[in-house]
Amino acid sequence: MNFTNFLLIFLLYMLISISLTTAGWQYCYETGNFTTNNSSYARNRNLLLSTLASNVVKNGGFYTANIGQDPDKVYGCALCRGDASAEDCSTCVNSSSQDIMIKCPNQKSAYMWSGTPPCMVRYADRSFVGKLEMDVPLNKFYNEDNITSNLSEFDLIWHRLMESTAKEASMGTSKLKFATQEANLTSTVTIYALMQCTPDLSQNDCMFCLRRYVAEYQNCCRGRQGGGVKSPNCMLRWDLYPFYKDTTPLAPTKGKISGQNLIGEGPLYCMYALMGLFYADSGGIAVGTVVIIVVVSVIMFVVLVALAYFVIRKQKQKQIRCNQERRSYADEIDAEDALQFDFSTIKVATNDFSIDGKLGQGGFGAVYKGRLSNGQDIAVKRLSNNSGQGEAEFKNEVMLVARLQHRNLVKLLGFCLEGNEKLLIYEFVPNSSLDNFIFDPIKCSPLDWETRYKIIGGIARGLLYLHEDSRLRIIHRDLKASNILLDEDMNPKISDFGMARLVAMNQTQGDTNRIVGTFGYMAPEYVKHGIFSIKSDVFSFGVLLLEIISGQKNSCFHIKDEAEDLLTYAWKNWQAGTSLNLIDPTLSVGSSSDIVRCIHIGLLCVQENVESRPTMASVVIMLTSSSLSLPLPSKPAFYIHTSDLHFIPFSTNEFSITQLDPR
Repeated sequence: MNFTNFLLIFLLYMLISISLTTAGWQYCYETGNFTTNNSSYARNRNLLLSTLASNVVKNGGFYTANIGQDPDKVYGCALCRGDASAEDCSTCVNSSSQDIMIKCPNQKSAYMWSGTPPCMVRYADRSFVGKLEMDVPLNKFYNEDNITSNLSEFDLIWHRLMESTAKEASMGTSKLKFATQEANLTSTVTIYALMQCTPDLSQNDCMFCLRRYVAEYQNCCRGRQGGGVKSPNCMLRWDLYPFYKDTTPLAPTKGKISGQNLIGEGPLYCMYALMGLFYADSGGIAVGTVVIIVVVSVIMFVVLVALAYFVIRKQKQKQIRCNQERRSYADEIDAEDALQFDFSTIKVATNDFSIDGKLGQGGFGAVYKGRLSNGQDIAVKRLSNNSGQGEAEFKNEVMLVARLQHRNLVKLLGFCLEGNEKLLIYEFVPNSSLDNFIFDPIKCSPLDWETRYKIIGGIARGLLYLHEDSRLRIIHRDLKASNILLDEDMNPKISDFGMARLVAMNQTQGDTNRIVGTFGYMAPEYVKHGIFSIKSDVFSFGVLLLEIISGQKNSCFHIKDEAEDLLTYAWKNWQAGTSLNLIDPTLSVGSSSDIVRCIHIGLLCVQENVESRPTMASVVIMLTSSSLSLPLPSKPAFYIHTSDLHFIPFSTNEFSITQLDPR
């Protein structure tokens, strides 16, 4: 290869690499248009799309938001492929957000896949979070080369790989439903697969989506040497070389590569493909090609050695810090308050943290069911080794929860500190969390009014204990339905104290520059100014009370054609004397006066003025004494959407969106 040919290949490679960052596939829905760029809908769309790139990385690669009021309200989301780096994710979403406005200039709904690795940007004039939409055009793509081996044998291995990858992806968390797997076709050929769903889908919907599009791909592209399908809810991709991150790129099978096949691939693959175009007819690999491959391999080897050195050095430093922190934690934890378990004991109890015993996955680690040698069932929270927040949560929970004893709080049985392992051992609560019941149209059937009223009262008494009756005064700061566990008799137990704050018994409030909690449950003074108090928990309790009555999430409220948030809807109906409109239609109604009284109490708790909200002591009295007259509530602090928080100076990494199963 002479210098001219090499320069030509290099220029072509750079040209294609640049084009890959902007090439994309989009679908502009024909469900409605807006007329001008000065319309309310256009301004809302442009503003929402401009916020996606700055928020998607903070939220783990998937971000949803909405802005405006009907009929000009706009809903949007961004999703990055699970192997994308933070920089690639932000860059891709930023570029796609601009492209989709150009390619769908006046459509009210659209979605777009583009970038390397690809990302998806979507907007609509309706809420689509958690909804599976299968009746839209798909982006199907494939390699022009055909499988040369036995197609029946290939299909068998391929289908097994697709099913296994789909199952792993669907079993992901509320933050990430993503999986990569591989299968050996022959001793020298491997099939690589990648699948991903939007994390707001349920496990069943994710599995259904992936299976459906596996079948769609087979119908159009069976026998090709790689390809995939992209849709608004899920995507799949497979090939005969490792196209996703954290693997060593391999040259694809020799053959003709079309421009469409290059979309979504990395620069190294483009270079290999270009070499194939230039030398496919030479009957072998040219000497110049060998030289380039050798040079690239040497450079990659040097880079890998350097990276390995820094990783090992960082691990050693981390181990030193872990040992220092472990000694520090052990010194601070009172051995009389919580039992320290050996790691080997917990390992046996959980069957070596078997996947079959996994109860859930949170932001700080996984939760497993176990059984001690004495027959006692336990729930074990295994904190992630790479989570700095998890270390703070560990110390918080052990030092706070071990000193708390109340029937409406989850009991901490002990902890384990051994090497890098940090475990929290709780009593096992068999009936999962409250959100798995009240927000499920089938599971909510056992929750008659008597049961819901018992749950409301138990939560109130648990909070009262935290605020006033325990040895410590504790502000929970993350009270929500998924943090209320239910025992075998449906008694509520407040859990997850990793974000709780201890204050002096004579202290009524505190402040912080690091906001933690869950959107929809946080009091306005906490979101806007970082001021938290026992009244912040009262606000969260009020939201939770209204959710229990309505069976609707405040964060995605919808009754009939109403598009308001839950607090607004409750307030308007209370003012109009139609509070019964708020009641969950599946609820076996008890005393309507008791339900209306509870709605009244909920509205008192969510008032915008902090001083106007009752204390939990007053709430308990209101719930237990029907003869006590209640003050009139003022207009509540309306639910604050994520898009409204764009200019608030705090990190959304601290916001919890996890939902765990029973612990």
